[in-house]
Amino acid sequence: MRQRFSAILLAVCLYALVLAGCSGGGNTVDGNTAKPEAPPKKEAGTEQASGKEGKTKVQFWHSLGGKNGEYISGMIERFNASQDSIEVVGTFQGSYDETVTKLQQSIAAKTAPDITMLERAYVQMFSESQVLEDMNPYMEKSGLSLDDFTQGLLGHSIFDEMLVSLPLNRSTPILHVNKTMLDEEGLSVPQTWDELRKVAEALVKKENNEITRYGYSMPYDTWYPIAMISQAGGRFFNEEATTLGFNEEGIKTFQFLKEMQASGALYYPPAQDSGNIVNQMFTSGKIGMMYQSTGTMGSLSENSKFEYVTALLPKDKVFANPTGGANIAMLADSNNKEAAWTFIHWVMTDPQGGLQFILDSGYLPFTTTMIESQAIQDLWAKEPNRKVAYDQLEYAVDTNMHIGWSQVMQEFFKAIQAIMYDNKDIETTMDTFKKETERILKQ
Repeated sequence: MRQRFSAILLAVCLYALVLAGCSGGGNTVDGNTAKPEAPPKKEAGTEQASGKEGKTKVQFWHSLGGKNGEYISGMIERFNASQDSIEVVGTFQGSYDETVTKLQQSIAAKTAPDITMLERAYVQMFSESQVLEDMNPYMEKSGLSLDDFTQGLLGHSIFDEMLVSLPLNRSTPILHVNKTMLDEEGLSVPQTWDELRKVAEALVKKENNEITRYGYSMPYDTWYPIAMISQAGGRFFNEEATTLGFNEEGIKTFQFLKEMQASGALYYPPAQDSGNIVNQMFTSGKIGMMYQSTGTMGSLSENSKFEYVTALLPKDKVFANPTGGANIAMLADSNNKEAAWTFIHWVMTDPQGGLQFILDSGYLPFTTTMIESQAIQDLWAKEPNRKVAYDQLEYAVDTNMHIGWSQVMQEFFKAIQAIMYDNKDIETTMDTFKKETERILKQ
């Protein structure tokens, strides 16, 4: 298993180099524009890393830049100010993929951090390599249980009965809508694919045969096709995880997207910096609707000069959406596990911890205490867009869970590129993708 894990992580590392700088890539961070700092150095074998004034120093690697990076830095500062025995040092390591690459390298060099943020789809790979700490004993000692966490966000936390990660900055894709634009055209927010087609086509504007306004858009990512395949009644892997769990559903999804792209109803952005491109087009009124992460709601609200609302992703046969974002995990080789858990527990339970971070950032509340808090209830009353994101968890799906996902993701990106950019035949491309997926899953 370790050899298989190493091979997969090598593929991830190579692929992350390709995705670096691509804000819409498979597991990149929302709105990540800051440059990564150099990873902290930590001596192996020391019983305790000393921080300021003899405090235990806990290294925490994360993948949040921009405003969300400021929010997580603020959370760390509040923890450090709340007690005088532990100093958490937070270090931005780039996108989710870049963090995975650096983490793999640091584990091999025995310079890994005590705690890390991990995009949820990568947790299983690290778990199966036995480099993540089982947090079950810490949970039991602290009086926490899995019932304390938001349903729909624990799908990438438990492997082989070990609790190896907990939700942190979690999100789902959601429909972002320029309500003012729709109202001006006498249109309603779409709830189905058919309605989406009609509304998006009605929003298209042309001048001298050039499209000046598109109906909707989405970043270049695997997230959104996975959502649509699920909405069409498919699942990404079959239940035995031996092949894809869809065929006609994938063909239907990409036929829908290509038809919309051809009419101008869908603007499909360049792969490079696609997330920022579609965000700017949305706030500037060049598209009326957008599939994008819930984690962008804060910045979109600040930059939109129109009535901005969110809605569930439109359904085909059913409502369905994958979850995304990252979890927090403790490294098994950490020499500061008690201090690391003290910080994780504080994030999970203290109102100044994860709750304030959620209020600031727009990510999903990840404990039932947060959901029931007056602060969240007041926020949802004031900003109902945030409540829509939580409500959509009722339709959360995680059918692409597999240790081979990172390799399959590369092949899925190739298929998306072939169809959306190169106009390759959909059925032939999907057939090739299926064969490559089966080859990977058999390894």
